[in-house]
Amino acid sequence: MPTNKLTRTAMLLALTLVFQSLRLIWPVPGVALNFIIGSLVNTVLLTASATVGIRAGFLIAWAAPVTAYLQGMLPLPVFIVPVAAGNMVYIMLFCLHNRTGFIPATLLAAAGKTLCLYFSFRWLLTFIDFPAKAATALLTAMSWPQLITAVAGAVLSKII
Repeated sequence: MPTNKLTRTAMLLALTLVFQSLRLIWPVPGVALNFIIGSLVNTVLLTASATVGIRAGFLIAWAAPVTAYLQGMLPLPVFIVPVAAGNMVYIMLFCLHNRTGFIPATLLAAAGKTLCLYFSFRWLLTFIDFPAKAATALLTAMSWPQLITAVAGAVLSKII
């Protein structure tokens, strides 16, 4: 990878880590903060893919859930995989369909990410003994809020 692409990837990865660290220092209610951070991380995923390449986006797609787990936002390490997969689906669908238009690409990528996250978590929770209330909260977090943050991330990335 050329030095300029490596540097840009590193800067975008650092920006992602800064955005995710906002939850540690910013006194905003949890739900609102999750919408803000999710939108910002999705912005970086698409911006990295557009400016550096899909490999850079995929690197950040994996780093983000690892960071979320280390910050206690994902309760089990096995949840890193479906979040990373959802991020990668988001990137791939957006990049593959962006030539058909921004709105279709955004809606398809957001729906793909949301469906990937919801159904992979639903499937994983059939194998994991997880408290019912926590499982419901986790499935809710992996459903419609993901759709909103994915669309917001695409819009912000387009602006950038």
